[in-house]
Amino acid sequence: MSDDDHNRESDDFGLFRAMMREVEPLEHDKVEHAPARPAPRPGQHERDEARVLEDMLSDHYDPEELQPGDMLSFCRPGIKKSQFRKLRRGEYALAAELDLHGLTVPLAREALVTFLGECRGQRAQCVRIIHGKGLRSSNQGPVLKIMVNRWLRQRDEVLAFCSARPVDGGTGAVYVLLRR
Repeated sequence: MSDDDHNRESDDFGLFRAMMREVEPLEHDKVEHAPARPAPRPGQHERDEARVLEDMLSDHYDPEELQPGDMLSFCRPGIKKSQFRKLRRGEYALAAELDLHGLTVPLAREALVTFLGECRGQRAQCVRIIHGKGLRSSNQGPVLKIMVNRWLRQRDEVLAFCSARPVDGGTGAVYVLLRR
């Protein structure tokens, strides 16, 4: 190596040291990555879905529709008679239960939508919903019973429902057979 090459290397090294004077050495040799960004939330889509769920359950109310002691019964086309008979007899194991006693219609609707969503997530086959008999509903008749009857018919995941056996609430509750 010539003296010129040596002087040039020495100048380069001196220049490098001067530039690095304020730099502090790292305490480790690992690269620190920025934290992962959270997954984007489709906010508008979630609001649209919530609005659809709210609109799916009609609140049209006809007090002449049902009386406190009336039995509820509904079965979609394609459900076997033996399945519906088994439901009426209370022979399905109940996976969950929802009690709507004392709730207002809007709160009951929200509770029912949430409950059915949870049941769908758990792949529940049969559940019981207690709506009450409407004996304390003054002259209005059984408000929640009428609404539950209407709402359940509007839900695609509900295959069938019927009033429960007396031991399980009788005309104040329904067994609901759900699509898995």
